[in-house]
Parts: sequence; structure tokens; C-alpha cells
Amino acid sequence: MLTGKLRNDIDKLWEKFWTGGITNPLTVIEQISYLMFARMLDMQEDVAERKAKRTGKAFDRLFPDTPEGQLLRWKNFRNMSGKELHKHLKQEVYPWFARIGQVSETEDGLGGEGSALAALGHIGEYMQDADLEIKNESVLVSAVEMVDALPLTQSDVKGDIYEYLLSKLTTAGINGQFRTPRHIIDAMVELIDPQPADVICDPACGTAGFLARTMEYLNRSHSSEAGIFHDEDGNPHYTGDLLEPYREHINKHMFWGFDFDTTMLRVSSMNMMLHGVNGANILYQDCLSKSIKENYPQQEQDFFDVVLANPPFKGSLDETNTNPDVLALVKTKKTELLFVAHILRSLKLGGRAAVIVPDGVLFGSSKAHQQLRQELLENNQLEGVVSLPSGVFKPYAGVSTAILIFTKGGSTERVWFYDLQADGYSLDDKRTPLKGEDGNDLPDAIAQWHTYRRLVEGNSSANAINAAFGDKTQKAFVVSAADIAANKFDLSINRYKDVVYQQEEYEDPKVILQRLKGLEREIMADLEELEGML
Repeated sequence: MLTGKLRNDIDKLWEKFWTGGITNPLTVIEQISYLMFARMLDMQEDVAERKAKRTGKAFDRLFPDTPEGQLLRWKNFRNMSGKELHKHLKQEVYPWFARIGQVSETEDGLGGEGSALAALGHIGEYMQDADLEIKNESVLVSAVEMVDALPLTQSDVKGDIYEYLLSKLTTAGINGQFRTPRHIIDAMVELIDPQPADVICDPACGTAGFLARTMEYLNRSHSSEAGIFHDEDGNPHYTGDLLEPYREHINKHMFWGFDFDTTMLRVSSMNMMLHGVNGANILYQDCLSKSIKENYPQQEQDFFDVVLANPPFKGSLDETNTNPDVLALVKTKKTELLFVAHILRSLKLGGRAAVIVPDGVLFGSSKAHQQLRQELLENNQLEGVVSLPSGVFKPYAGVSTAILIFTKGGSTERVWFYDLQADGYSLDDKRTPLKGEDGNDLPDAIAQWHTYRRLVEGNSSANAINAAFGDKTQKAFVVSAADIAANKFDLSINRYKDVVYQQEEYEDPKVILQRLKGLEREIMADLEELEGML
């Protein structure tokens, strides 16, 4: 949890970047990421040195053990003057970042595969094109001072720091991109309830919000803070840490994110690193392209236990470059349909997904729309549809959306619907937080979903499920797959929800007319009295 002072410090630095001429929020985050990366490398080296001193054992160095190599360390350049600092970062430190991404056994003690640098994973690769864009030396010094003051030794805080930086993208809306609101991500993660042994993917990961928040969810749901202690580096440990047996899996194999924007990949890698996952598989790939079959043949089909995604809504693809196996499921150029088809293919049998789609996917009348919905119902288990209010993505888009929850394989018996009318924020461009339970349906939606899943997983009878969720006037209700098929597989909630109309009684028009005449007479009397006074 960030303190008010830490938030204020970040806000002040953000303002300095803007006044210093860097007005693109993504560039600001990118530049801060480079500095945080430099400091974290130095922190990692410090920890390794202290351990080596205690044990007397040699270790793989991150930095060359030469005077020049040691000048690459944060602690040895952080106090340089503005001009000297700018030159040093530009000519020495950032070019060294490029070499980190090309780990070699022969170059100046960089070490080989399995070395400390190789263990940095993909983030080193994405630092190859790092460039210092802070021209103002005063801003650069302030940025270094602020990053030096961040409590990056506290693993339970550093993820929050980066999340707060990323929230600036939400308020800025750059490059036509917008982040998925974090409270929506958190709700989707709770709906899916990922487990420590799962393999989890976001095929259009952006800033890795779904993956990072999943890690936070696992920390919350599988740790007990009773008996917490901090090691000498300030990292918290829990005596009741149920994730400990899964640490290697979490760090190397659990998280997969794909994107074809290298800046986003860099930000995603840093986000996961700050959430305690150094080896997340954050990879350059257009998941709808046929090249995925060549680059990631294993991950392209029957690989993931969980997919959480908010894929791009708009756009159409060149059919000649699209994965033919995805086109075999749904022949279309629309990315929102193709991504759902790709997600279905990438899931293992029994794998589950929560995906945000525009409402058009739910009721579109084209052959491709109906084909996809039929596939979801007849050859998979479409378990839930959560209708979101149209203002969730404001101020960048007013499109109505929904969350599809489905499991690969089997067939659908019934679909659970929830009519979410409020998400805790105003639905205008300001998105102001609302107070009180009436302004937020998300907790109720999650609670109702878990109630429904307990009934289903407990093999409750159809009568028991209908008794709990058969009332279609409520926010949560179920609809049989047969009814949906009879409506051309239409999944829009308004197709099935019963609206209760309350009868209004009005006075007889003659009575209203007489009342109006009486008011008119009173007005005229007052006017005549006023005229007499004049």
C-alpha cells in the first residue's frame, strides 16, 4: 500500500517530466523503468556480494569486476552532477543495457547461460534499445534522486509503485491505447480463481495488468500474514506461505504474455519483475499471425490452464497472414472474434478463460458471429456472461462490453448471466469513485458467481439451480442452452432478462385541467393586486 508521501513524490516527479518537455506518459514510465532497472541490478549485486562474503563462495557477477565496470553500478553514478550523469547514462550505462540483452560467454565477464545476467530473463532482451530521452539535466537528477528513494527493497510495495505509475496511463490515454481498469481485472481474476500450479496467459498483454494482478491475488489467497518477518534486504516472508513449493514454477513457467509492441513488452517485463516474477515469459508475437505456429508451436494449442484477456476490439486482419487454424474455427477478419477463437485453441482441455468482448460479439448477426457463439455453446462450456456498463472504458471508449467466462471442452447446459449496472465509479468521462454499496455491483457479482459455481460443482439438481437463479428479473439468473440456441445463439442479456414494469396511476385530465385553471386565477389575482399598488 502506497503512503500519501510516496504518491506525492511520484506525482511531483511526473510533473517535472511534463514541464521538462516529456509529455507522453508511456515515455515517462519507460524512462523511469530504465532507472529502476539500473538500481535493481545494483541491489541484486549487493545481495550476491553479501551472500558470498558470508559463505565464502564465488558468484556470477552482473557487473564486470573492473573500475569501468563498477562505474556502471547505480551506487557509483547516482550522485554525479547533471551534465556528467547525462553523459554517463547515455554513453556507458544504456549501451551496457543493450549488451545485457545479448548475454555472451566471451565479452568482459558478462558470463554465459545460467549466469546472473541470463537469469534476468526477457527484460534484459527488451532493454536492448533503451535510450535516454531526458534532455533536461535537472529533470534527470530529480528522477535519479526519486528512484533512489523508492522502497524497492520492500517486495510488498514495489509492485504497488509500478501499478501507480501505470495508472497514469489510464488518466492520459496515449497512442489510442487504454488500460483495462484494475478493479475490473481484479474481479475477473476472482471469477476465474487461478491456482499456483496453473499456466496462465494473456495473448495481448499490454502492460501485463492481468498477469501482475494474478500474482497479487495468489499472494493474498495463499499466504498467511501471521508470523511475518523481513530478511536483511527488507523482503517479507510468511511462515504460512503456501506458495513456496511453487516458486520455481511461478518464476519461470506460470506466466505468459504476448504483444507486438516492444515498448509494452519492456513495461510488462518490468511490471512482472517488480511483482516478484523475474522469469515471466513476456514475448514478442502477434498471436493471430500464422507465424505463431512457427515461433511458439507448443503454446499455440492446448497449452494454457487459464487465459485472462482484454484483446483489441477494433480492426480487421489480412486473411493471408492470419493463423489458418483460427480461421477454421471462425472465418472472419474481425479481431475480437479471432482472439476468442485463438484463446479457445490455446487452452488445454478443461482450461478456463475470462475475456472482455464488445457487445457485438454477443448478438452480431453475421455468420462468423453466430458460428463463434455456437462453437462456445455446443463444443465448449460457456459458463457465464457478465454485462458491463457502457462507461467502464471512458473517457476513451463508450462501447458496451461483457465478460465471457468459458471452459474448453464438453458442451453447455446453461449460462449464468449477471447484469452489472455499476462498477464503483461514475460512468461519465471523469470516472469519479462512488461511495456506498449501491454504486458497485462487482462484490455482489463475484459472490453470486461463487454461489452458482458451488451449486454446479456440487452436482445440484436443475431444480435447485433454478430455485436460486431462475428469476430473470434479478441481476443474476440462468438461461438454458436450448433457449439460447433457439435465439440464434444470442447472448445479449436484454434478450432474456424480464423487466418488471410498475404501473403508474395518473389523475383524470379534467381534474388536472381544473387545477391549472385555479393556479392561473391565483396568478392573475396577484398580478392585479400588484398593478393596483403601482
